[in-house]
Amino acid sequence: MTKKQDHSNSWLLNRRELMKAALAGSAASLVLGTSAFASSCGDHMVRIAGVFAPDTLNPFATWASFWPTCMTYDCLVGVDAQRHDDRKGFAKEWSVGEDGLTWTFKIWPDMKWSDGKPATARDAAFTYKYLLGSIGKPEELNVGWNSTSGLENVESVEAVDGVTLKIVTKKPTRWPVDNFTLIVPEHVWKDTSYADARGTFRNEAPLVGTGPMIAVEFQQGQFVRFEPNKHFRAGQPTTAGMIMRFFNTADPIAQGLKSGDIDYGLSLTAAQWADLSKDQNIVVGQSPVEQRDYLAFNTLSGKGTGSTKALQDPAFRDAIAYAIDQKAIVDRAYRGNAQPGIGLVMPAASNYYSELSDVRRKFDLAEAARRLDAAGYRDANGDGVREDKEGNSFQLELITGTFSGLLEIPIAAVQLIAGWLEQIGVRVSVTQLESGALSARVATPENGGGGFDLLVASTWRSPTPHDLLGIGSTEAIGSVNTAFWRNAKFDSLIKEADVTVELEKSKVLVDQAVRLIYAEAPYVMLSYPFVLDARRKDCFRGWGTQDIMSMWGYFPFDRLRSI
Repeated sequence: MTKKQDHSNSWLLNRRELMKAALAGSAASLVLGTSAFASSCGDHMVRIAGVFAPDTLNPFATWASFWPTCMTYDCLVGVDAQRHDDRKGFAKEWSVGEDGLTWTFKIWPDMKWSDGKPATARDAAFTYKYLLGSIGKPEELNVGWNSTSGLENVESVEAVDGVTLKIVTKKPTRWPVDNFTLIVPEHVWKDTSYADARGTFRNEAPLVGTGPMIAVEFQQGQFVRFEPNKHFRAGQPTTAGMIMRFFNTADPIAQGLKSGDIDYGLSLTAAQWADLSKDQNIVVGQSPVEQRDYLAFNTLSGKGTGSTKALQDPAFRDAIAYAIDQKAIVDRAYRGNAQPGIGLVMPAASNYYSELSDVRRKFDLAEAARRLDAAGYRDANGDGVREDKEGNSFQLELITGTFSGLLEIPIAAVQLIAGWLEQIGVRVSVTQLESGALSARVATPENGGGGFDLLVASTWRSPTPHDLLGIGSTEAIGSVNTAFWRNAKFDSLIKEADVTVELEKSKVLVDQAVRLIYAEAPYVMLSYPFVLDARRKDCFRGWGTQDIMSMWGYFPFDRLRSI
């Protein structure tokens, strides 16, 4: 748990002296949570905060640390680079040949790493070749943000010269621009073994990157401190640096925004956001994003299985889905700050979103009860609790929590679900877990995961077909596929979507996959939440307008200026 803030006057050192000590790294852990981390505007340090739990700064070993590592490292081409002309990544421009296989990327000329060494196409080639070389090995790099996923479709990667990278794919695919691999410096990583890269190597700060803010100090569970990259291609940022603080809940974030200790905060609850919107010193933001909040069923059989075989039965899962009122969840739990869940694709991924109007279930407790009866899950003894097909009564364990970097799910949503299931004779116990414990429970059974029945959690991936459908991929069991669901037809649709560049064909394939998993119901989508964030007006200018800041990169921290 994060230490509570202490605004007492008991410190002998004044705030400025403490801040100097913190920035020197000598007193950072001592003063975290004290007035030393309070904003004074005059020191030009940007303070941001969220419900994060990054466990390492090694992008090959975790999914939990995109923030903060994306501040230091560039993607070759990221979501921002495709949506906004003024936000580019490691590559300045890119194109695909008429064969649909040969992609050419032009790297920024004369770009440098933060240590002053040249950053070239050779570093990008190294990053991808490093991943490629691990494929098929016991220590394959498939457990982190920098992953081998999608590289099976790559024929070759070549640095033609210092500014030209060529990627040739085996089949037409948008993977070369739709992957979100963070480009790392060859001279730092070349001697790191695959086993270390996916495990013990923590990539200790200070890092070496091409982004605007370089992570120079990391205290797990507490904060990351950044300094401006003096070699940043667009010019050194004008702020003195940045501190990103980590919290388990949004309460201290809201408090910090009010007091001025925090300049920007995200992961706010609806109540906090509404309260902050009344503060004349604060600007609030509300943005549709790619997060999906869901109810997952543990579909495992054998090791890691849940408490009843009913979880493996699509008819049981389908019946439960009729007992979930997504509109009520949005209205009552999220206070309207979300869109009701339907299928795998969220409205923010506008190219692939569908309301599934012809197959969509409607909330109906009577229909849910009828379907449970028809599937063989009846209350034979009239005690108000259903039995399974073998006549055994059961109670489902529902675990919930917030994975690192994701928006917090209101516990009221979980309470609503438990109440509805109780009404149809399905007893539920709820266990709320912190991020690390939650991640451990959804790991593969071989790694100690499984054993629960229901899960209410979230996933936030890119708006690409591969990532939209990854929640049902067999290959993603133990990471984003938290239902442990397997379906060969679904996997084949993902693979086909991975090897097409035509948008219309991609839409058809995604729609087929979405309908298949909707019918099988290993997941029930609850909502697509908005990012609720807020910033103060008094210290910095240069924030976004439609979106205060990017959810896919480091904008606007490359261009903030002190007031």
